[in-house]
Amino acid sequence: MVIYGVAILAVCMIVGMLLGEWLGIAIGVEANVGGVGIAMLILIIVIDRLKISNRLSEPTQMGLGFWNAMYIPIVVAMAANQNVVAALDGGPLAIVTGIAVVVISFLAVPFVSRIGKGKSESIDEGGRPL
Repeated sequence: MVIYGVAILAVCMIVGMLLGEWLGIAIGVEANVGGVGIAMLILIIVIDRLKISNRLSEPTQMGLGFWNAMYIPIVVAMAANQNVVAALDGGPLAIVTGIAVVVISFLAVPFVSRIGKGKSESIDEGGRPL
């Protein structure tokens, strides 16, 4: 059953990469535009829908959890490497903008972490809201 989690991850990755390529073509850029991010969003939506409909077994969830834990850091490292190279080629404005985005993101963490607090009590045993 763990292999089903890997299959769901793989299908989401393929669909996300295709959509990223098509988006790049649509805006005239010769690159994949957000394919990995699209794949992660699709994966989150698919997993959420399967959990709500109670069609995701425990071993499949464990497989997804394992590969998500492996997948996200690798993708972030790859994207960070590409972003640093592009920023260095883009000049000081790109570097300053990148630093500003990181600082703003760190400052936003406390505010984002407060979203949804206290709502976990209104969920039944099946994970559905009351």
